[in-house]
Amino acid sequence: MSLAELLRQAAPQSLEAGHRVFARGQTAEYVHYLMQGRVGLGLYQGEQSPHRLSTMVAPCWLDLSGAVLAQPMSYDAVAETPLVVKRVSLRSFQAWLAQQTATTRDLIRDLSVGQRQMAELSFSRLAMDAQARCAEWLLEHAQPRDREPMAVQFTQRKRQIAEQLGIAPETLSRVLRDLRERGFIRGRGRVLDLVDPTGLRHLVGA
Repeated sequence: MSLAELLRQAAPQSLEAGHRVFARGQTAEYVHYLMQGRVGLGLYQGEQSPHRLSTMVAPCWLDLSGAVLAQPMSYDAVAETPLVVKRVSLRSFQAWLAQQTATTRDLIRDLSVGQRQMAELSFSRLAMDAQARCAEWLLEHAQPRDREPMAVQFTQRKRQIAEQLGIAPETLSRVLRDLRERGFIRGRGRVLDLVDPTGLRHLVGA
């Protein structure tokens, strides 16, 4: 049976905005196909501000890695708008996967492993304090220049960067100001110079 046939057999379900589609650490019982709407993936802790790591917009599959690797879900998935989803049972999905060629299975597994590694890296960043997260982000996005300090060019809005780091935009602005005052970085606007990358690395490792 094809994956398209599995989807045709699944009944669509309507979910309200705010509904938790699945939770991080939950055993995968279904694979979810998003037909309509937008879902936030990240860490949603009760009434606290959510740490949204990415957004999925229909049509797409949601976090197949749990089903492919037989591991718990790597994210919380929460409806940001009203949704229409289809759920395919884990057994049916794994039966379909077993019918694929070895090359296809290996490709899907490799992609799933990569997705899970990225998720765990993102969550490990959340365990750092805000200053360490910002320092790590700056080092990862720095570009070398001839005879000048490495520089970071902001291609995203600071609000989007703050969401990736799991902090408030105001916190990001405060940390950047503090790093500037301590001589780790300089500049304003869309480009920042990394004057003391060694010091930034020490902040990450502290």
